[in-house]
Amino acid sequence: MAIVTLIELKAQLNVTLADDDALIDRLIAAAEAHVERLLGFTFADTYDGVGQPTLPLDLKHAVMMLTAHWYDNREATLVGVTAQAIPFGVTEIVNEHRTFTYGV
Repeated sequence: MAIVTLIELKAQLNVTLADDDALIDRLIAAAEAHVERLLGFTFADTYDGVGQPTLPLDLKHAVMMLTAHWYDNREATLVGVTAQAIPFGVTEIVNEHRTFTYGV
């Protein structure tokens, strides 16, 4: 179940050309799979089915943020910049919806 469309992500990225459509589609699928693993459940099994709640907009936004980050940063490392996590980013959104915790 794709929760983010190519059109939505291109609007998020402010991309109008079709040159990167295949890349963006692949990144959307990867980001959705990654967020599902962090959550411990799949979107298709949990949301928008008969008798199921609607997909929370913040989870959709988390997938969009992660996809946009991966699109803008296509390498595994950054050199020569100071980077820091954005407050209320992907991890914080996912943590609010996860149904389990990690033992210490």
